[in-house]
Amino acid sequence: MWSFVIKIFCIMTGFLSSSWNGSICIKANAQSCGECIQVSEICGWCTDETFLSEGESKSARCDDVNYLKKKNCNNIENPRGRTDVVQNKSVTIRNKDGNIKLKPEEITQIQPQKLKVTLRSGEPQTFDLKFKRAEDYPIDLYYLMDLSFSMKDDLENLKNLGTDLRREMQEITSDFRIGFGSFVEKTVMPYISTTPARLINPCSNNENCTSPFSYKNVLKLTSNGEKFNELVSKQQISGNLDSPEGGFDAIMQVAVCEEQIGWRNVTRLLVFSTDAGFHFAGDGKLGGIVLPNDGKCHLENDVYSMSHYYDYPSIAHLVQKLSDHNIQTIFAVTEEFQPVYQELKNLIPKSAVGTLSSNSSNVIKLIIDAYNSLSSEVILENSKLPEGVSISYKAFCKNGVQGTEDNGRKCTNISIGDEVSFKISIESQKCPSGGKPEVITVKPLGFNEEVSIELNFICDCECAKKGEPNSPKCHGGNGIFECGACKCNEGRIGRECECSKDEVRSDDLDANCRKPNSTDICSNNGECLCGTCECKKRENPAEVYSGKYCECDNFNCDRSGNLLCGGHGRCECRKCICDANYTGNACECSLDESTCLAKNGQLCNGRGKCECGICRCEDPKFQGPTCEVCPTCPGVCTEHKDCVQCRAFGDGEKKEMCQKECSYFNLIKVKERKDLPQPTDQSFPLTHCKEKDANDCWFYYTYAITKNSTKEVFVVEKLDCPSGPDIIPIVAGVVAGIVLIGLALLLIWKLLMIIHDRREFAKFEKEKMNAKWDTGENPIYKSAVTTVINPKYEGK
Repeated sequence: MWSFVIKIFCIMTGFLSSSWNGSICIKANAQSCGECIQVSEICGWCTDETFLSEGESKSARCDDVNYLKKKNCNNIENPRGRTDVVQNKSVTIRNKDGNIKLKPEEITQIQPQKLKVTLRSGEPQTFDLKFKRAEDYPIDLYYLMDLSFSMKDDLENLKNLGTDLRREMQEITSDFRIGFGSFVEKTVMPYISTTPARLINPCSNNENCTSPFSYKNVLKLTSNGEKFNELVSKQQISGNLDSPEGGFDAIMQVAVCEEQIGWRNVTRLLVFSTDAGFHFAGDGKLGGIVLPNDGKCHLENDVYSMSHYYDYPSIAHLVQKLSDHNIQTIFAVTEEFQPVYQELKNLIPKSAVGTLSSNSSNVIKLIIDAYNSLSSEVILENSKLPEGVSISYKAFCKNGVQGTEDNGRKCTNISIGDEVSFKISIESQKCPSGGKPEVITVKPLGFNEEVSIELNFICDCECAKKGEPNSPKCHGGNGIFECGACKCNEGRIGRECECSKDEVRSDDLDANCRKPNSTDICSNNGECLCGTCECKKRENPAEVYSGKYCECDNFNCDRSGNLLCGGHGRCECRKCICDANYTGNACECSLDESTCLAKNGQLCNGRGKCECGICRCEDPKFQGPTCEVCPTCPGVCTEHKDCVQCRAFGDGEKKEMCQKECSYFNLIKVKERKDLPQPTDQSFPLTHCKEKDANDCWFYYTYAITKNSTKEVFVVEKLDCPSGPDIIPIVAGVVAGIVLIGLALLLIWKLLMIIHDRREFAKFEKEKMNAKWDTGENPIYKSAVTTVINPKYEGK
């Protein structure tokens, strides 16, 4: 009986040690089917009543499904999740020029619309979502304008905005509505002056301004562009003291007051026009306002009535409300405040920033460009997920572009009529408390349509519904018999609920948990519960204790190379079971001799023995894995040179001892070098050698060791000696060279003299031609006669 138990546990240990995933299920120590299936998607519960062997814990029913099958379990509980499409209306294909005009609620841009997803812990469920931009989709645009004094010129240019913008938007949609609102600042100090005169007219220089206000809804969304122009023309500029404005108060009211503004479930655009910065949460403390903004509608007679009571909203609060109400924001601001609103745009999804000219003359082009930019991008977002549930996205956009992780939520450069798709995966890591169904939504930002997903959780097995309370199989009714095992009542433990918690440490039961002649309970590797050892769990789930007394384990075997059983076997009950071709206590010895073969085909090069797949070299001069390396040895050719020379030619240093020292090889003579054996002619390696004797004569030979360890030397029988020099040609060549060199030198000397003489003669001729004296009288001639004239002589 004992050997049978050990065998069963060792087999089970082998299964566990060979798979980390199987150990995950075992490590969980699941006591019921419901606990088991929540550990991992790979875990199953065996419901066979006779599945457990003697000494096995109830938690052994929970294991990897494949291993349960290997252990011959016939009935395995392994429920799987699924995805059911409840509503799957196709996306709308329509034409703006068509005769049929659909209502906004009749247009579908996202498919499917409703799903029912059943989740099991660790098992993701995936479905495809399709999005297509519908043509001629209705648009609601609300123009929110800063009416502080610096926007005076801008107000003049908005008087015809309604009709002009409607005309431009006809290119995009035939169903367009526009509304108008304005804002200035909170009506308390220090944002405005509260003196009576300034409350009536906050402007100086005799300007006619209206009283300051926080936010005013001037015109509810309407398709009447002329009415927009009429009401805007009646607006007056107001004023405040500080530079930042109370625009965030106005944006919050525009977002949450759906009925007063007249928003429809269509594309919602909010154009925010200003030339200044903004106040945000916390700035209200300057005016003594400390209550956070409540995010609710407070319009009385179309005027925000609680600006003095609630602080400005935070940016995060605005982001939430704009997203909840599917509003896309266009910030039309002057160039000076572009950097500020660009940073704000990065925090608000589905928003755009446009540069407003100093007098708002370009506002229509700005709105059209911003709308095209916003509508060409689709970004998916989901509502808050239940605890333990995660969701991931993968996008399949135009031109084969794919996105994962953060980029998996969005596609860009989408034109009207384009269709993109997303693969969405939902996974639950645990069963939520109560296991009740949850509903989440996935929707594209800025659009009113969404996908509703009902999440259902698999928290227990189907077999649990058929459980038998107070079953006699559970030790006289001490538990519920379900899924092939007992689920014990409170205070009872054991495989069959046979023990009370108060009895688990009695001496009688402990005696069943000790090996014969031993005082250790469960070998100090487990606990004795109801007379049965429950082995400890290791931190590494691949390492397990086993056996009736937890005396076996799969991690305390001998090691080699820091590997358990050398990496060539498995550890069973603290003993290595080696793989084929391995032996030794740690399976460290390989029986494969192929690693010992040298290049010449011999084991260890004939200079050692092959032990455990490694060569043990007998000659200390040789080393290396196959005893082929000899750092102090000469080369093969040099080593055998003297013996070959003495035996083949009767010469050399070993001529006197040739017969004694050089008879270790067979000598074979050949006539020419071409007759020497080549590597391709042999089935064993050989070496070609070329050596020189004392007379500078070369001799050629080959050295080889055959497969039967015979050494063979093939040598060319004739020495290759250099011939002496031919004296006559050398002397004749030297004499001829001397004569030729002499003649060449004479010719060169003669040539140089001729060139020199000709240059001198030419120089003489040139000087002769340049002579300038008169050839009729010698310039150095002096007459021999001297004539003297007497100065007193008067010629008388």
